[in-house]
Amino acid sequence: MVSGSLAARAEEVPNHISREAIMSKACEICGKKPMVGNNVSHAHNVNKRRFNPNLQRVRATVNGRVKKMTVCTGCIKSGCIVKAP
Repeated sequence: MVSGSLAARAEEVPNHISREAIMSKACEICGKKPMVGNNVSHAHNVNKRRFNPNLQRVRATVNGRVKKMTVCTGCIKSGCIVKAP
């Protein structure tokens, strides 16, 4: 059976990709994201590289509820979040 409309085909595809798998690599508190720079060799050959923030998945208390968040270690150390017990 061949369906012509895109809406019909979209319903047939299972939604097996979770929302967390699509999230960007950014801190939910301060918004820190990957930065772009260069690897510079001794011969001054320049290649692009990426500086990723040190993100951790933590259970935090937000508005009295426990929520899993992606937070950088700087925010964890500075006490911007309250870890859930």
